[in-house]
Amino acid sequence: MAKSKAPKPEAEADGGADGADGAEGAPKKKRSLVKTLVMFVLPAVLVLGGAAYFFLLSGGEETAEGEGAQHAEAAPPPVFLDLPDMLVNLASASGDRAMLKLSVALELPDQETVAKIEPIMPRVTDNFQVFLRELRVEDLSGSAGMFRLKEELVRRVNLAVAPAVVKDVLFKEMLIQ
Repeated sequence: MAKSKAPKPEAEADGGADGADGAEGAPKKKRSLVKTLVMFVLPAVLVLGGAAYFFLLSGGEETAEGEGAQHAEAAPPPVFLDLPDMLVNLASASGDRAMLKLSVALELPDQETVAKIEPIMPRVTDNFQVFLRELRVEDLSGSAGMFRLKEELVRRVNLAVAPAVVKDVLFKEMLIQ
């Protein structure tokens, strides 16, 4: 019996080893779950992601390119009209003298608009001169000042040339002394 008891502890030890294997079996199950995810879920996600990219992004680029080509064919290139250089005194509260030299071009939608605007160019120049003489050096400082000046010039030129439309006023040169 002593011998029979001896094998039982070994068997329990083996059972313990089996129990350990059982404990290791849980990580094996986790590994098999991870393997399953890597083998099936990850490729499915990659395939679906690739399909989504193909249909959404590459399809959109082709559509945009096609529309861009149609738009480029339909719209004529813009026309630019240079205005004469303007030299004005800037307003100053402190009595300091400041001068602004401004050279601009108007961006027009087509050549027909040039024909409409040329006869009323003295009105455009007058509107610009009146506005520019009221500016101070501080009004023109920084990019925000330049942006506000551009927006105001576009507004004033469009009021002067209505019903014609000017797309933009482009600065060619701006000098403050």
